[in-house]
This record gives sequence, C-alpha cells and structure tokens, in this order.
Amino acid sequence: MISKSAKPKTTTEYVNAAPKQARKKLREMRTCIRAAAPGATESLKWGMPSFSYRRILVTFAAHKNHIGFYPTPSAVKAFSDDLRGFHTARGSIQFPLEKPLPLALIRKITAFRVREAVEKDGKWRT
Repeated sequence: MISKSAKPKTTTEYVNAAPKQARKKLREMRTCIRAAAPGATESLKWGMPSFSYRRILVTFAAHKNHIGFYPTPSAVKAFSDDLRGFHTARGSIQFPLEKPLPLALIRKITAFRVREAVEKDGKWRT
C-alpha cells in the first residue's frame, strides 16, 4: 500500500513510493501493460496507475500481500478459466507478491481490454 501522507502524482512516483518488495513487480506490470497497449495514456486514476485510450483500459496497485490488477468485470469474466489459480472479484485480480507475475496472461487481458475499448466500451471514461 502507498503512504497516505505523500500522494504520488505520476506512475513513477507511485512505484517508488510502494513497499520495496512490490516495486519490481509494479515495474514488470507497467512494462507488460505498456507493450500490450501501445499508445495508451498513462496516469493515476483513483490513486492507482492506469492506462487509457478514450476510456480506462486497466489499473493496478500495490497491496500488502499482492498486486491488484483491475481490468473491468468483462475481462475477469472472459478469462475466468485462466484465472482459476488466483483470487478474483467482480472486476479485480490478485497476484501474490511471493509468486511470479503471469505476464503472458496480463498481456492477453490488456489486449482484450484494448479491443473492447476500441470496439464498444462505454463504461469507464477518462
């Protein structure tokens, strides 16, 4: 979790303010998402790093024991079989800090959100 006293203003500041054990995974997440969503705008939404085109594609965040990935409910539903080994909720996925990130899966989910945003996403506005 990020300190409440010093709110980061950029994704880099967010990553640098995260707990040391989460920083490497946050950098990996950022690089993976950036590659899967070329040209996406990077910013902070709700205090979390996010990637957007005209709409928010995905957000992610550091937590005490995991990295939270928020690709919207439609993406979690579409990849439910691939996500069986992870704790999920309606629009979120938890990747434990002690395990490697499933970068190929993150890439696939992000690419799905890119297609969805370009074709039909009307829910999240930037």
